[in-house]
Amino acid sequence: MKGRVLCLDQIDGRPAAALLVDGRLEELTIDPEGDEAIPGAIYRAIADRPMKGLGGMFVKLPFGRGFLRQTGGIAPGGRVLVQVSGPTEPGKATPVTTRLLFKSRFAIITPGAPGLNISRRIRDEALRDELQALAEEGMAGADEMMGLILRSACEEAEPEAVAEDIAAMRGLAEAILKDLDGGPELLLDGPSAHDLAWRDWLDPAPDEVAEEGSFEDHAVTDEIESLLATRVDLGEGHMMIEPTRALVAVDVNTGSDTSPAAALKVNVAAARELPRQLRLRGLGGQVVIDFAPMPKRERHILDQVMKAAFKGDGETNLAGWTTLGLFELTRRRDRLALRDLL
Repeated sequence: MKGRVLCLDQIDGRPAAALLVDGRLEELTIDPEGDEAIPGAIYRAIADRPMKGLGGMFVKLPFGRGFLRQTGGIAPGGRVLVQVSGPTEPGKATPVTTRLLFKSRFAIITPGAPGLNISRRIRDEALRDELQALAEEGMAGADEMMGLILRSACEEAEPEAVAEDIAAMRGLAEAILKDLDGGPELLLDGPSAHDLAWRDWLDPAPDEVAEEGSFEDHAVTDEIESLLATRVDLGEGHMMIEPTRALVAVDVNTGSDTSPAAALKVNVAAARELPRQLRLRGLGGQVVIDFAPMPKRERHILDQVMKAAFKGDGETNLAGWTTLGLFELTRRRDRLALRDLL
């Protein structure tokens, strides 16, 4: 099926959302079980003890401990507002940050990061001027250390909707920033799978929004099953993606193709597919790739393909080739691993 389809469904009674583009699964998110902290949630926390060897400190949250790296000016026992910055790995403290973001579909309020900014994807100068005026009006009288970012979704939005979004996010931010009295408490829950989809996946707008039963109707369930498998087929070749506690290992093989160009062909296919596979599987951290053996003179081709493939894939650092001929990269963990969710 051509076009963009947003699927809002459930898995085991938990909200789940998927985005398909021309019949291909591009985004997937599922709510965790129980009371696990969702990235984006904001808490009032109590600073515990600094851990100099780890370069941060533990903070007390309503359900356990968080680990905070920005510790400047925070004394043990003090109250601090923190936001969950990523998924909680088994046996570890929840990662949190003091750099709060209040994000909606059109606007992001940035306490501690002043300035009025408009997405660079919006190129129409007349529209940028109009949005600048909306931003100035919406943030008039706000704390001088509170900033605003207008997202690319504003390009297709009505001015009234953008203004309402700015006002709502500013009001929410100002209310939470004042709420420092009391013990550890959840002040703002993180977005559910459906909320996240409505907030971040509607640019450009989908051609269809399907709800209950859509995972079966659009074969999303089958796609999820394939994502739980280690093997990813790439024509006649394939790659194996195997997460370990220390890193994610990727092994690329040519399979039955023995032609001279087989290695480069399957390596290029793997490089183009890898960002999608890591994103949908919820894998990050250190990733080590053992590409199919090929002449060193062809590595520059693969380097260019890797840069293009990962260009729009969030916070990814391509470290490059090791002396053993492996390719290393690091990718920010921005969601729970699919295997842990299911």
